[in-house]
Amino acid sequence: MATGTDTDTLFGREAVSRRSLVATFIAVQVAAFAAAYSYGRPTWYAYFMVGSVAVTAYVLDGSPFTVATATVGSLLVVALGLPLFMFVARQSPSLVAEKALDPGVHRVLYLGVYGPLLAALVSLLLGVPLAHLLAEGFPGQQFVESLVDLPLVVPHSVAGIIILFGFGQGGAFPQISVLGSMVGMVLAMTFVAAPYAVNTTRESFETIDDRLSYASRVHGANQWETFRRVTAPLAVRGMITGGVLAWARAVSEFGAVAVVAYSVQFFYAPAGERVTAQHAPVFVYNTYLQGGLGESGAVAFLLLGVSALIFLVVRYLTDDDSVTGGMP
Repeated sequence: MATGTDTDTLFGREAVSRRSLVATFIAVQVAAFAAAYSYGRPTWYAYFMVGSVAVTAYVLDGSPFTVATATVGSLLVVALGLPLFMFVARQSPSLVAEKALDPGVHRVLYLGVYGPLLAALVSLLLGVPLAHLLAEGFPGQQFVESLVDLPLVVPHSVAGIIILFGFGQGGAFPQISVLGSMVGMVLAMTFVAAPYAVNTTRESFETIDDRLSYASRVHGANQWETFRRVTAPLAVRGMITGGVLAWARAVSEFGAVAVVAYSVQFFYAPAGERVTAQHAPVFVYNTYLQGGLGESGAVAFLLLGVSALIFLVVRYLTDDDSVTGGMP
């Protein structure tokens, strides 16, 4: 009979084996792409990837269904991954280094992280209470749900026009400057990013067993104490995921920001002064129009690298071993 230690060792070996298998598969894919690209035949790699996935699925499972689903799914992976691989491979190291040393690009990258972070925080601060209410249910909920989800289907430029009508000149808060301001940029980003924070957090609240809240109330806790000590800790992973998704959505926003805040003035902490810059996607588009594909690609490469690094760090810090739910 296996002991707990034996079981832990078995699962540990399986985890190591899986990581080794994944690392080997990725290394083979990188080597295959490098070879195909060096010969000027990236199409070969597309065929290789689909075939290697099918062979791997057959070796690991052997089921015709698994092989078929893996092969068909790999077609989408090729459509998503191959352009990214080509984008990275075709960058000019000297041009990327030149842009990386450009102070103007530094300001753009700073704003491209800082602005979306503010939008994500606002989305969470206002979205978590709403998500909790939606998870609990209330009369007229369908109308509120539709209103929350509406930005997902509104064209981006239309979202910017809506922000100007609602908060710009003659809008609800005429004392607030929106057009061409940091406030306007954050409002535009929050408009398009909030649904991700609300919906993800709501799903997290809905997975919590109602008996836990009931037990808390039976033991004398009020609604606020139950939320603070039971519900919120159990939903914290959903909140963090929703915040990350909202941040990622705000980072990629172009249309709404271009309409509301094409260029903004903000406090640039590294220089200790107020500067003027554009949101990164807007800057990349302008660079493409003025400098062509090479220069815009170099800036886009830097933005992609910074965004991916922040995303991976947040994911690492919020892994199962780092974030746990429950009563303190």
